[in-house]
Order: sequence, then structure tokens, then C-alpha cells
Amino acid sequence: MPAVGMGPGPGGKAYPGNLTLYVTVTCMVAAMGGLIFGYDIGISGGVTSMDSFLKKFFPSVYRKEQEDSSTNQYCKFDSQTLTMFTSSLYLAALISSIVASTVTRTFGRKLSMLFGGVLFCAGALINGFAQAVWMLILGRILLGFGIGFANQSVPLYLSEMAPYKYRGALNIGFQLSITIGILVANVLNYFFAKIKGGWGWRLSLGGAVVPALIITIGALVLPETPNSMIERGKTEEAKNKLKRIRGIDNVDEEFDDLVAASDESKMVEHPWSNLLRRKYRPQLTMAILIPCFQQLTGINVIMFYAPVLFKTIGFGGDASLMSAVITGIVNVAATAVSIYGVDKWGRRFLFLEGGTQMLICQIAVAACIGAKFGIQGEPGNLPKWYAIVVVLFICIYVAGFAWSWGPLGWLVPSEIFPLEIRSAAQSINVSMNMIFTFIIAQIFLTLLCHLKFGLFIFFAFWVVVMTIFIFFFLPETKNIPIEEMVVIWKKHWFWSRFIADDDYPGHRAVEMGNGGNGPKSV
Repeated sequence: MPAVGMGPGPGGKAYPGNLTLYVTVTCMVAAMGGLIFGYDIGISGGVTSMDSFLKKFFPSVYRKEQEDSSTNQYCKFDSQTLTMFTSSLYLAALISSIVASTVTRTFGRKLSMLFGGVLFCAGALINGFAQAVWMLILGRILLGFGIGFANQSVPLYLSEMAPYKYRGALNIGFQLSITIGILVANVLNYFFAKIKGGWGWRLSLGGAVVPALIITIGALVLPETPNSMIERGKTEEAKNKLKRIRGIDNVDEEFDDLVAASDESKMVEHPWSNLLRRKYRPQLTMAILIPCFQQLTGINVIMFYAPVLFKTIGFGGDASLMSAVITGIVNVAATAVSIYGVDKWGRRFLFLEGGTQMLICQIAVAACIGAKFGIQGEPGNLPKWYAIVVVLFICIYVAGFAWSWGPLGWLVPSEIFPLEIRSAAQSINVSMNMIFTFIIAQIFLTLLCHLKFGLFIFFAFWVVVMTIFIFFFLPETKNIPIEEMVVIWKKHWFWSRFIADDDYPGHRAVEMGNGGNGPKSV
């Protein structure tokens, strides 16, 4: 791969350097951490639509499903035990992400990734050999611990390793891995469901060992980030590493900025309480709201329960898994579009376009399902063309999410935090993501039973709210060095009121333009 030169950044900051083969391969390997999260999202919904799995662990759900097809389609999968199987993972991930903050800050990003891989591997083995519900739940909890560590460290690792001009594209490698994990899980579910003897679900759940081993081995061979080395006092080693990452010897300006950021971070004794300081209000707001909004798009409803959802709207068991494979392919392809466009078109454009696209599709899906199922949830004979129209709208919806809130929900929070609060703030980001993932996963089937097709209108309302929020409150962050990110908040029409000049004395002279929506590239 030819080296790509980097031009001046905003405010006259022009860190020289190249997009080297070394940093590209490193970021690709690290991004594989997203596979474990994606594989789990994809495998859970597929397994819970397999009759042999339901018969063994959730017989009441199985009996309810086998009742006459005229029964209320909205409520036939409503089981708190079944949803606890899916969502217990996210409570565990929430707890472990808080612990992961300390590990990531004190011992580096690599160790946190390693813990993630090992814990996920243990959980996958227990699930694969499960004989009772308690084993399933225990396995899910260990999987959750693994995901908490990986989701805390991988986005930070990518943002710190990548040259600022290409940070968006390289960071979205994490989301691309998530989507590939979902797709692979859906394909495997499709074939494993056909295994005679009804033990295919064991292969689906146990197969999570493979992505776990990938991230475990990756964590052992990857280099540590210069930011993390400096944070732990390895300054000379960090400078040499930065030279290798950037592919040049002249890294003095970037290195000096990293050291200055590290010195400032060492003055912070309690990063958690420091997060509450007025000058960090913009970052804290984004760390809380962006992951919440990401879950309120309703995407996990589609991805967790795609097979269940397609089965409910009239597809057979095999066809419902195949439909989930189709949405998985759309997810991967649209994420690739985001990799191409994020540093070209900017974060705000993708957020706003994706939000509009999702809104239109959610209203269309609600209308389609509402017209056919009505309030009673009895579809009668569902024409094939009708089900295809629903899947088509769902695919367009998934594409809108996959090039906007999907990747940017991880990218933007990981690139806006100053070093002194970065690990703690990323833990807040992951924790909020997991809290809302847990809530949505736990209540989705109950909401479907009670709100019926109105559930899609419920999520459409939140898409309107989050799109308005992005339009007014998120400045553009593309092409800005990670340690220079403070300048976008200082010039923003709303957030500037929380930041005094003496909060960041080194950034007083930064010149900016375009009305606070982000710096102009010079």
C-alpha cells in the first residue's frame, strides 16, 4: 500500500505522517474486537428461533409458539426468561466496562483487549455445553464481561493509533467487524438450524470461541498506543513507536502535544469526579446521549430478533433466518460506505442523512405491519409480496443505520475525550450503551405485545429527537487531531458557554470558522 501524506489540520496544526501499512494492519487486527460483539448480537436472535433450543430451555415459549397460528402474533414470544437469556449479557458488560476503565488507564489498551477475549472464550464454551438455563445465563454473563472490556478498549485504541486524517475510516473498522460478526452468525444459524438431531444451537453458541480467539491472539501481538505508553511513563519507547506508526522521523510536534496532554492528565487524581467539571460538560453529554440514542434507533430490535420478527410477520423458520442473512449483508455493505465517506463527507452529514432514512422506513414498516396484522395481531394469509415489501423497508432502514448511528455511535465518543478523562468517559459511553441495550432487549417483546405495530412509531419518535439533537448540538469532528478536539467546543454556539479561556490555556489562539459546526480545514 502506498504511503499517503497528511496535510495541515485545523488551526495550523499539521502533524506530518503517512497512512502506513503498519498502522493499517494494526488497526485492522484491533478492529477484530468488534467480531465478538457482532457474533453475539447475531447468534442470540437466531438461536431463540430454533425449536430444539426453545424446547430444551424455554418449553413454555415453545408450547405457546406451537398453538394455532391465529393466536396473537404480537405476543407469542413474550417471555421474560427468554429475554433475560439475551439481555443478561448487557448487565455484565455494564459492570465490566467500569472495571475496564481502570485496567485500560493503568495497564494499557492491550491488556483490556486480552481480558475481553479470554472472558468471551470462557462464556462461549459454557454456552456451547449448556445443560440447564443457569449455565446459559452464566455463559452469557462471562460473554458480557468480555464485551465490556473489548468495547471499552478497542475504539480508544483505534482512535489513538490512526492518523487524524484517517481516524474516522480506521475507527469504523470496529463497527465493520461488528456487522461481519452479525452476518457470519446469521449464516451459521441458517445452516446449523438444519442439522438433524436438533443440536445445531450448540454449534451456534460454542462457535463464539472463534472470534474470541482472534481478539485474544490479536491482543498478544499488537503494539501498545503511544498515548498509553506516555501515560504509563514510557516516553522514549513511545516516541520510537510514534515514528514507526507515522512512518517518518519528524514527529516532534505531535509527540510534544501527547506528552503535554499526558502531563495534564496526571494532575487529575480522580478522573470519574473530574468528568463532572463544567468544562467537560459537552463531552459528558455526548458520552451519555449518543449511546442512548444509538439504541433508541431500534436497531437492536431488528438485529436481536430479526429471525423472530420475520417469523412473526409470516415467514417460516428457515425463511426468517434467511431474511436475517439478507439484512446482515446490507449491514456490512452500508458500513463500508461509511468507511469511504466519514472523513470525506463528515460525521454530521452521515448522522442527519441516516436519521432521515431510518425515520421514513420505520413509518413505512409500521404502516405495513399495522395494515395486515391490525390490533389483534392476526394476519390471516400473508401474501409473499407483502412480506418482501416489509423486508425491503427493513433493509433500507438497516442501511441508514449502518452508515450513520452504527459506526458513528462508537467513533464520535471515542475521538472527543481529552486524555485526562478518556478512559473514564469511554466507560460512561460503553455503560450507557449497555444499559439501554439491556433495557430495550428486556422489554422489546413485552412492548411488541402491548404497543403492537406502534412499537415502530415509538422508535421513529426517538429518531426525530436524536436527529434534531445532532443538527443543533454536535459540531463536525472530521480531520481534527484527537488532542486538539477542544477547539470545536470552544467555538460552538452552545457549548462555548461551558468553557472558559483559562480551562485550556494552550488553545487560546486557535483560528476557526463556519459558525461552530466544526473547523475549516486549512
